[in-house]
Amino acid sequence: MSLRKIIRGADEGTRRTFLTGIAQSMLGVGAAATFGPRAVAQSLWQDPQNPTKPVVLGRATAKHVIYLFMQGGMSHVDLLDPKPGAKTQGPNTPIRTRADGIMLGQYLPNLANHMDKACVINSLSSTQGAHAQAQYLMRTSYELRGTIQHPSTGAWCHRMAGRHNDTLPGHVIVGGGADTPGAGFFPAEYQPVPIGDPDDGLKNAARPNGVSERRFKQRLEMLKKLDSGFSDKHKQLSVGSYNQAYADAVKLMRSSDLTAFDIDQESNSIKEAYGNTKFGSGCLLARRLVEHGVRYVEVMSGGWDTHSENFDRLETLVPAIDQALSALLADLDARGLLEDTMVVLASEFGRSPDIDEDNGRNHYPKAFSALLAGGGVQGGMRYGKTDKEGREVIQDPMSIPDLNATIAYACGIPTDHVLTSPSGRPFKIADKGMPATEIFGS
Repeated sequence: MSLRKIIRGADEGTRRTFLTGIAQSMLGVGAAATFGPRAVAQSLWQDPQNPTKPVVLGRATAKHVIYLFMQGGMSHVDLLDPKPGAKTQGPNTPIRTRADGIMLGQYLPNLANHMDKACVINSLSSTQGAHAQAQYLMRTSYELRGTIQHPSTGAWCHRMAGRHNDTLPGHVIVGGGADTPGAGFFPAEYQPVPIGDPDDGLKNAARPNGVSERRFKQRLEMLKKLDSGFSDKHKQLSVGSYNQAYADAVKLMRSSDLTAFDIDQESNSIKEAYGNTKFGSGCLLARRLVEHGVRYVEVMSGGWDTHSENFDRLETLVPAIDQALSALLADLDARGLLEDTMVVLASEFGRSPDIDEDNGRNHYPKAFSALLAGGGVQGGMRYGKTDKEGREVIQDPMSIPDLNATIAYACGIPTDHVLTSPSGRPFKIADKGMPATEIFGS
């Protein structure tokens, strides 16, 4: 029996908002990186009630996570949980895959050839049916509150597991907006670095034209002098975090690994394999970043709110995902990175099994699907089950916190470890969630 089915515990609490913006003036550093010092992971592996007793860690196979998020609600019955012969299937013919007993929707022919590398989760359910609330829950394991900002799972991984590359950020979001959950109540240095357009890479990361190295150093010294009085007077975590963010921005500017953000370093054949789309470029950038040591990379895809013309919309939306995800899995596998990298395909909820008069599907948090690959996950496996029409979870239910706990477990992060917010309240990486340990190999 898995740990998830034996233990469940939780702590509730409130958080206060942390200022995460970094000034862009003075240095002329447009990147203004909002990431910071390496986490001292060993200090986090202690039981707060008994510091001498080590906390049991997760499996620790995944050194990196690539989290692919379909914003708007991806239809489970059309993609990852097809129901052959059911009225709810609509004009979508399920196809066989390389994994025995696992079928996918007709829109995923390329992914079908890689299902021996992946585990489909068919038993997810959420307590939230509105986009903002459901996306927030999916990304943080906590419900959205007006006065609280919770850290995302990526921020937790950055803080608790630390960095692999000291000169690159620990957490990057590709295509995410300003409303995307980030560091939350953690110090500002754990805020993810945003990349708007993956084809452009990290903008303004070089020293500005007309600013010599000598002048740049003078600016740094001037900034240090101006800040010294305030820093000495206000010895607070937020102040130190703010100063560290500047130091990390400078470190990144001088890093030889800055080329990790430049997908033009890749051959045309590799670019073509991922596809000439923003999502394809995002997945290729994600592979480059984890190859250079970035721990957690998120890639966003929007437009999945298919209330009308669902099937026509899927014909437009899915090919880019199918091509890029398949290329990513094959590329990671060929480079020997898949065992070290967990790839997650997720959405905030599913779409209704019923098809409305506009040929669309509505929000459906009651039952939906996700996909996990790499990072020690057994390939060719299905976890959980819905009924014959995709309406109800009937086997191995998995909550949103459970999914995030599973990611944490793969990364070797103890899901029972408690960190306190600035207000002194205790929190865990996945709230009450427990990992589905059955999906991992021995």
